[in-house]
Amino acid sequence: MNRLAGLCWWAVALPLLPLALPMALHTRRTALRLAPAAGPESGLAGAGFEGEPLRLLLIGESTVAGVGASCLDFALAGQLAGALASRLGRPVAWRACGENGITAHEALERLLPRVAEAPVDLVLLVFGVNDTTHFSSSRSWRASLQGLARHFVQRGAHVVLAGVPPLQHFSALPWLLRQLLGWRARLLDGQLKELAAREGLGCCATRLEMRAEFLALDGYHPSLLGYRIWGEALADWLAAGAMQPRETADSVLGLSV
Repeated sequence: MNRLAGLCWWAVALPLLPLALPMALHTRRTALRLAPAAGPESGLAGAGFEGEPLRLLLIGESTVAGVGASCLDFALAGQLAGALASRLGRPVAWRACGENGITAHEALERLLPRVAEAPVDLVLLVFGVNDTTHFSSSRSWRASLQGLARHFVQRGAHVVLAGVPPLQHFSALPWLLRQLLGWRARLLDGQLKELAAREGLGCCATRLEMRAEFLALDGYHPSLLGYRIWGEALADWLAAGAMQPRETADSVLGLSV
């Protein structure tokens, strides 16, 4: 079914390339460029709680690098860690390993070696926007995510895949690009869910009600509010024990450490 859907996408997209390509080049030239978040790439949330910290690692693209936020405490990593600590009543030691513009295949080559030996309990893989806009092949997309996930599963960590963001709501993109890239993002998201089911991974869909205030000034990355809402949604999903099937998510992320 996904193969057929992919062929349908190309059947629609190819005739529109003479219109879409100039739009894409113009958008790339004129888009507002925001810097990655400043500050340390790791931290501790919920220091007032007792117990051993849950070791959380995020690997991914610009949202993990915190583009659109002043520092990583206010980006996805810090917001998720803080929300998760409050829901679990337990400290969360977080680390963010992200790069602006990176694809899953590039992350497998460049980011994984940086954190391959890191002691970790929970890994969140955050990819999809760049694989959508770079037209990564389905095979490369699945194989790269599988390689990242299997490395940490073999080390005893829980691995969760974050859903592909809804590019159809990115206001920086002209309407035609939003529709084409939003459709392609949904295709990659479907493959993400199939991979998660096949590998026994967690997969948290991005189901936020999109509002203008959730986007940064560039109309492409989350705002501080967007990061907070996204982090809280992920924390709710994780704290509810949605990382099945591994022994009811080790008693709802109690996780022996």
